[in-house]
Amino acid sequence: VLPIHAKDFEVSQKDKKFSQKTLAIKVGDSINFKNEDPFAHNIFSLSDTKTFDLGSYPQGQSKNVVFDKPGTVEVECAIHPDMKLNVEVKK
Repeated sequence: VLPIHAKDFEVSQKDKKFSQKTLAIKVGDSINFKNEDPFAHNIFSLSDTKTFDLGSYPQGQSKNVVFDKPGTVEVECAIHPDMKLNVEVKK
């Protein structure tokens, strides 16, 4: 049996938007949230499946989150409430 390799996805923030609105990943995969805007973003989720708060970080920086449970994760930006990303984490 070959080991299952987790994938690393990149979702950037540009023009006060996530580079995609939805993303389907698997348990163990991670998302790299890259800020490409000339101002800070604070990416977070209050979802039961995965709760996190990456704090505020500037242009050019990335923060990584590993998704370790199946379910739906709603990701938002604390500074820009219109920014939303739905992550479907599958087994």
